[in-house]
Amino acid sequence: MEKKANIDIEIVERCKNFDAKYKKVLKLIQKFDHIAIFRHVKPDYDALGSQLAMATWIKDNFKNKDVKCLGADHFSLTPKCFPYMDEVSDEWFNEPFLAIILDTSNQDRISDERFEKATKIVKIDHHPDVEHFGDVSIVDPSQAAAGELLANMLIKFEDYKISKKTAEYLYKAIVGDSNRFLYSDVNAHTFAVAKYLINKGININHIYKQIYNEEISSLEFTKWALENFKVSEHGVAYYIIDEKTIKKLKILPEQGKDCLYLFDHFNSIKIWTSITYDKDKNVYRVSIRSAGISIDEVASKYRGGGHAQASGAKLKSLDEVPNLIKDLDALIK
Repeated sequence: MEKKANIDIEIVERCKNFDAKYKKVLKLIQKFDHIAIFRHVKPDYDALGSQLAMATWIKDNFKNKDVKCLGADHFSLTPKCFPYMDEVSDEWFNEPFLAIILDTSNQDRISDERFEKATKIVKIDHHPDVEHFGDVSIVDPSQAAAGELLANMLIKFEDYKISKKTAEYLYKAIVGDSNRFLYSDVNAHTFAVAKYLINKGININHIYKQIYNEEISSLEFTKWALENFKVSEHGVAYYIIDEKTIKKLKILPEQGKDCLYLFDHFNSIKIWTSITYDKDKNVYRVSIRSAGISIDEVASKYRGGGHAQASGAKLKSLDEVPNLIKDLDALIK
């Protein structure tokens, strides 16, 4: 049992307006024997970390619950950083079950449509609440990660334990979505949660090795990015990966953003973006990052959205690139 006196005041005070909803979530977890944990398609560290942290916490504290993690495995994070998802037959969903949906703003992005069969639904998310759904909805866009919001809730369940494994998943979620605590939505609460998780005995050096160790073949992509990026008049760095380059580099469209980190520490670069062709969707996938500039509205203009400093979009063709860069440039002026 955790002692409230040992919990940082930032954790006690932050999100306390959700305390009543936290209690509702706990009652639903206690009520249902079958619980399915969902997150968004094309998952990232936050989606997978939050999902697996929620599942592990329930399994640790409620031994007789049947808990499943749903959704497609990640092309590289599985099993590098996270275990494989559960394979679940359709028959499993014929029983009454609770669905907990993490890090997902709208139902179309949930990575398994069988959530629709749920008896009750809980939504826990840090994206803008563009689609309100769920019997209990806990949404706070001021959080750096869904994992941060989830950690706040689990810490406040003082009669239940947070294991080292749960803490590892939560830490990965927060590190991944905050870009190693560099984004502007990181605050004292984020660090208070991180401290709490570290005190659970997690090995952060091991975690960082898991996250950042790469195959030597990734250097080819790095070399290409450094040789082919461009910078606009006002400081938008970008590179374009067309179909031919995708094949040459032997990468997936989802990996197109993997070299954006190269541009996040130069004074003259304020916004950096990758534009990658996705043959299956016949679109160019855009990932946009910034240094303290809100880019989500521009992302929304180009069929996307996300966070103030980290958003995604889609282009129908490369003909839209000049206007995209122009719109991003206008944010810097």
